[in-house]
Amino acid sequence: MRKVLVLAVTAAALLTGACNTVSGVGRDVSAAGKAVTGAADDAKK
Repeated sequence: MRKVLVLAVTAAALLTGACNTVSGVGRDVSAAGKAVTGAADDAKK
């Protein structure tokens, strides 16, 4: 469990470090949401 938490925090730090603007963060969050939605739709089939 601790490894998962450390990996999640590291991934979050890398993702937020890649976004230099609020607009960039919005695009990243939107892309992540679309990926989750797509995965959920695929799981339904």
